Amino acid sequence: MATKPVSASGTLTSRTRKVALVASVGVLSLLASPILAPAQTAASPVLQGQVSLADLAERVMPAVVNIAAVTTSDTRGRTLPQVPQLGPDTPFGDLFEEFFNRRGQGQQGRPGQGQQGENQAPQQRRSQSAGSGFVIDSSGIVVTNNHVIGDANEITVIFNSGLRLKAEVIGKDAKVDLAVLRVKHDKPLPAVKFGDSDKMRIGDPVMAIGNPFGLGGSVSSGIVSARNRDIQQGPYDTYIQTDAAINKGNSGGPLFNMAGEVIGINTAILSPTGGSVGIGFAVPSSLATNIVDQLKEFGETRRGWLGVRIQTVDDATAEALGLGAARGALVAGVDEKGPGKPAGLDVGDVITKFDGKEVKDSRDLPRIVAATPVGKDVPVTIMRKGKEEVKTVKLGRLEDGEKVQPASARTPAEPAKPAVTTALGLEFSPQTEELRKRYSIKDGVKGVVITKVDPNSNAADKRVQVGELVVEIGQEPVNSPEDVTKRLDALKKEGKKSALLLVSNAQGEVRFVAVSTN
Repeated sequence: MATKPVSASGTLTSRTRKVALVASVGVLSLLASPILAPAQTAASPVLQGQVSLADLAERVMPAVVNIAAVTTSDTRGRTLPQVPQLGPDTPFGDLFEEFFNRRGQGQQGRPGQGQQGENQAPQQRRSQSAGSGFVIDSSGIVVTNNHVIGDANEITVIFNSGLRLKAEVIGKDAKVDLAVLRVKHDKPLPAVKFGDSDKMRIGDPVMAIGNPFGLGGSVSSGIVSARNRDIQQGPYDTYIQTDAAINKGNSGGPLFNMAGEVIGINTAILSPTGGSVGIGFAVPSSLATNIVDQLKEFGETRRGWLGVRIQTVDDATAEALGLGAARGALVAGVDEKGPGKPAGLDVGDVITKFDGKEVKDSRDLPRIVAATPVGKDVPVTIMRKGKEEVKTVKLGRLEDGEKVQPASARTPAEPAKPAVTTALGLEFSPQTEELRKRYSIKDGVKGVVITKVDPNSNAADKRVQVGELVVEIGQEPVNSPEDVTKRLDALKKEGKKSALLLVSNAQGEVRFVAVSTN
């Protein structure tokens, strides 16, 4: 397989498409740049071009492997296109006859000449992919990307020495794109260790080894270009970006620090061509080690689960909630059967700390929660209506929570009043039978119906749409257009520059939207 190349527009392709394998950029090309010369210091000998990476590469290369995956599936013979009966004098008749005969069909197997195609026994279809990996335990534990092995029936691990060993899958994790394999050998195998990716700084040198384009044992080097990159590939994106040359076939290979420790697993590239342009991404070891340990021990992941749906706190939302600066994760929904509900978490809460760890933005929370042991009693610090509170949550297991269908039963909406209010560039109407039918509003969904949106309004910029409902304004429920007017007047008297709306779609799914009151 390959690592995820990006289209010319700069958008990463899905994992289900062809993935482009990762590697790293050559140190020599970096050294050749005269712009880097003034920045060279004695503390960065590699960037001076005076220190060879040969000793490091020689030491760790025996633990880096190529991975060949073969997927075999049953497929029935495809029906050939309809063609007329060909006589001996038909132009190219002999060529058509040879075409059908090669497929074992002859005259009887041709369309219209019998049912052989329908009754044909299943045939074996084989597809192959190649990637990289590395041994982390001399007993034969190998780490690679999940997309490298996919649903392969046969996996072979190939060492730089030429040794070939069959591998079995211990466990896979599609969310972070990791897989752990096991091979067996009568002697201890060369292995490398994970390092601490959190200690890596932007500009630190790194080295990658892998199997780009089937060229096993290829070494490249570069620097850490950025950290904590979110490339929209999963809920836990926090990639290390490197300019090391990463290409098809490098997926699953290690990204080393200068101590020979694995601080990343090369996974994806950003490229308009499918080849390396100096923008590669690696899963950091700080995220990978816990997952690898779980896969080794349980054969599956066991992530913590809080049971809330969250969204980002932007500046306007922070101002509306009285947070000062934008921070934390805003709770936009609470699973009725999740652990957050009995702990007292509610829609509108802003989670600022979890288990003592600061939640700087909404991206932090899923990673922190997932890495926390299932069943642990965790202190959760929230901001609720301007006041800080601490709730204790007994953490559930994400994999169990994913099987639970969220409860959607709610109390019926209050009887609607006929008044209509216009504010914030929106027209608010009470729920009526006619409006509920027009917008297919689900039974039990509360709020005031939005019947018009000024295209030049701030609300339109925030993608508020006709047919949606406003459930709350400023964390207070609104059930009629009159409630809308009262809440907005109250917010203006408080000096609020924006109003925080809890907006629901017709199915009852909610989100927060901060709209300017000016």
